[in-house]
Amino acid sequence: MNLRPTIDFLLNDWLDTSALTQRERFADHSRDTFDAVLDTCERIAREKYAPFNRLVDVQEPQFDGEKVILPQATHDANRAYAESGMLSAAQDYDMGGMQLPYSVEAAANAFFACASVSIGSGMLTTGNANLLMTHGTAMQKDVFAKNEFAGRWSGTMCLSEPQAGSSLSDVATRAIPDVDPAEAVEGSVSWEKDPLGARYRLKGNKMWISSGEHELTENIIHLVLAKIPDADGKLVPGTRGISLFIVPKKMVNPDGTLSGERNDVALAGLNHKLGWRGTTNTLLNFGEGKFPVGQDGPYGNGAGAIGYLVGQPGKGLQCMFHMMNEARIGVGIAATMLGMVGYYASLDYARNRPQGRPIGAGGKDASKPQVAIIEHADVKRMLLAQKAYCEGALALELYCARLVDEHHTAGGDAANDARLLLEVLTPIAKSWPSEWCLEANSLAIQIHGGYGYTRDFPVEQYWRDNRLNMIHEGTHGIQATDLLGRKVLMEEGRGLQLLAARMTFTIQKAAKSPDLAAHATALGQALQQVAAATQKAWSTGNPTEALANAVPYMQAFGHTVLAWIWLDVVAKALEADAAQTMPATKGRLGATRFFFHYELPKIGAWLGVVQTRDLTCADFPLDAF
Repeated sequence: MNLRPTIDFLLNDWLDTSALTQRERFADHSRDTFDAVLDTCERIAREKYAPFNRLVDVQEPQFDGEKVILPQATHDANRAYAESGMLSAAQDYDMGGMQLPYSVEAAANAFFACASVSIGSGMLTTGNANLLMTHGTAMQKDVFAKNEFAGRWSGTMCLSEPQAGSSLSDVATRAIPDVDPAEAVEGSVSWEKDPLGARYRLKGNKMWISSGEHELTENIIHLVLAKIPDADGKLVPGTRGISLFIVPKKMVNPDGTLSGERNDVALAGLNHKLGWRGTTNTLLNFGEGKFPVGQDGPYGNGAGAIGYLVGQPGKGLQCMFHMMNEARIGVGIAATMLGMVGYYASLDYARNRPQGRPIGAGGKDASKPQVAIIEHADVKRMLLAQKAYCEGALALELYCARLVDEHHTAGGDAANDARLLLEVLTPIAKSWPSEWCLEANSLAIQIHGGYGYTRDFPVEQYWRDNRLNMIHEGTHGIQATDLLGRKVLMEEGRGLQLLAARMTFTIQKAAKSPDLAAHATALGQALQQVAAATQKAWSTGNPTEALANAVPYMQAFGHTVLAWIWLDVVAKALEADAAQTMPATKGRLGATRFFFHYELPKIGAWLGVVQTRDLTCADFPLDAF
């Protein structure tokens, strides 16, 4: 199957991306340049990624005692991606970028996720560099970000710790100012004189660090959360004192060259994962003394990995969440495309696998020829579910990407509205595809039957790769608590009001169509249910009660958002093809009908426990398990 027509429709017909070329930042572009970027990425994904998806799954990263060994195919794919310019696609020209809209960048990256999410496409490197472009000093941008955008260096984000996991308030990695003892007595701040930034010594351990060790690039730039002790040398409980540091694997000179000295960052182990096996996932030790660095230098006051402060002390979480929010849209795209490629595989299998005969007269007559399994109603149900989940999720992700463009370039109230809509929709953009496109992968296995459970067919790998997406960059529970506990309430609920207004506009438009009027009514009722549940969840003002069923709330909220997305997409399709002569229009109308008939009604059960603030789970006694 061909992904490109779906992306072209969503970008050009539905989101009207070409209209962005009227803005100063994108004035050099046109529909032709956007298409050229998509063509290039589609070709690289087809040639350098897709043929090696199974290879990188079975040839896991290996540590030989000195370096991590990856297949040559991974090196080739990484080089091709960097040379395409996609690492800096949305950046300014003077940073080596193309000043592309983020919506085009996101669509282009979808091809790589579809071809081999396990090989990766530089999402963390781009996010790392983008963070530095917002919060770093001029020197940090020029030395670290610029080399990451060029593909010479790669980047990571180091948040979790073995004992802390997602609980960032329990971070125990320490960062001590790297002060010359002689000058410190005089109250000097010599550590601030380093041109790369205020210099600290870090000691601690970080876990689950994707791409934390490899030989794909000349250097790896770690962004590390660590606590600066108080005046008594103690770590303050909670998130106070958490700061962000640039910790390069290899030490860097101010001119961007490598000093030849290894920083004290050591690989403590490779994690052996269910999926995403082509990407290293690591436990890193900072400052354990394996690579003593700078002991004889001007700031040599003891062991520890050298790190450079990003932003202000104690403001590390605010900086890191800039990267996290971008990463969450990237995770949503990865989850979507894994679901999509599984859908394509099961659709092809269903069209070509003969089995059984039609139900009804003569259905048990063995003398009659078998039919392809796609003719069976239940197989159609499973295919329709996948189509509804995956194409709907892709539309959601590109819509959110377009909001990023609006936030950055629209100006005025439109930019602020886009920011607030993104705040509300980002938890859904991350969580909804990671749950329901995973379900699509499960259905793809089911359609393949026993074959789907073997490694002779690719659908089992797609499921394994996708299972990570409900966990990383903020688990399902964290996203749900963020949505109900913060996002729908922030700025007096204005983000939720803006979203409701856009849904209402679609409802009013769709109500005029005989094919869509019933769906418009159903979406209006769903929107009222979500609004009522939000109010009732918080009616007592007790967070324990309100958030006890945050995940069911998020599931209902997400299904309502996807129903709106589908209704808006199909309304646009019918504008150009009212007679429904095109198979793509029939497909979109059928997927919309499926979602409204089979999926949207689920929200009643989810919102029921939210509205009553049901404490069945919260109050369950521990000894009863």
